Amino acid sequence: MAQARDGKELFGKLVTVLGGSGFFGRHLAQELLGRGARLRIASRHPERAFRIKPLGGLGQVQLVRCDVTRPDSLGAALAGADAVVNLVGAFDGDLDAVQGRGAGRIAEAARAAGVQAFVHVSAIGADGESRTDYARTKAEGEDAVLAAFPQATILRPSILFGPDDSFVNMFAGLISLFPVLPVFAPEAPLQPLFVDDAAEAVARILGDPAAHAGKTYEIAGPEVLTMLSLNERIAAAQHRKRLFVPLPDAVSAVVAALPGTPISSDQWALLKAGNVAAPKAPGLKALGIAPRPLGLFLDRWMVRFRKHGRFGDKVGAG
Repeated sequence: MAQARDGKELFGKLVTVLGGSGFFGRHLAQELLGRGARLRIASRHPERAFRIKPLGGLGQVQLVRCDVTRPDSLGAALAGADAVVNLVGAFDGDLDAVQGRGAGRIAEAARAAGVQAFVHVSAIGADGESRTDYARTKAEGEDAVLAAFPQATILRPSILFGPDDSFVNMFAGLISLFPVLPVFAPEAPLQPLFVDDAAEAVARILGDPAAHAGKTYEIAGPEVLTMLSLNERIAAAQHRKRLFVPLPDAVSAVVAALPGTPISSDQWALLKAGNVAAPKAPGLKALGIAPRPLGLFLDRWMVRFRKHGRFGDKVGAG
């Protein structure tokens, strides 16, 4: 169990968050700024992080342009940083350059810059033997990071959810529009994690990096859901009656292989494998965090998807 601390360990520290302009980055920024850290958000598209600026005080947030496939851009992003968080990842393109050897390149630059703490955010399911490029390069990135920066901490989160995510909200949008929906991998087990709990995990590690040096944590939510039950719960929170059609694996595989479909073959393989923390892996409990379940938020978040929003019949069907 992590020791209780006063929450001021990051006050005044400069933390560079690579890939910090996305969903997780925005929530992590709010957590770190709340603990008094100074933030440098490094991204290929720093303009996407403009919304982070108002979360901090005057001069507390800096935005810089950085591309991990261009080593010359890393120096300025890491110069003077006390800590680094690597959130860079992708599902397509040259994944090795981004989250394989690219992650190792970031760790090498961090060590050269004299960074004291490094958190590398990977993913549950990282596997060097995987047939999917995503899972394989995630594992290779972990190895490359630890080779270059042995005191780094590896964090493997499950699927993250939040009010502004692209996971629950994607299904919510479809459910609000269509009376009948197919479900890929209906029995695939998922252990979704509230994004703010993941952000707290990063902050706690940065607050006491020596206690977590060289360790790997698999962090996930408190409940395991199937894809089918997740869709059913979203529909219920919208007060809508929907018919969900579980797709057989053979049909799903064919659909995923077609061009222009909403899911790729690699994404289908990852989904079918599930996204659940290993039972014996250290996780949020070891960091002193009690994760919050999706049900704590879902009814409130689904209000905007109901037939008449906040003015609809709360018990009526859509």
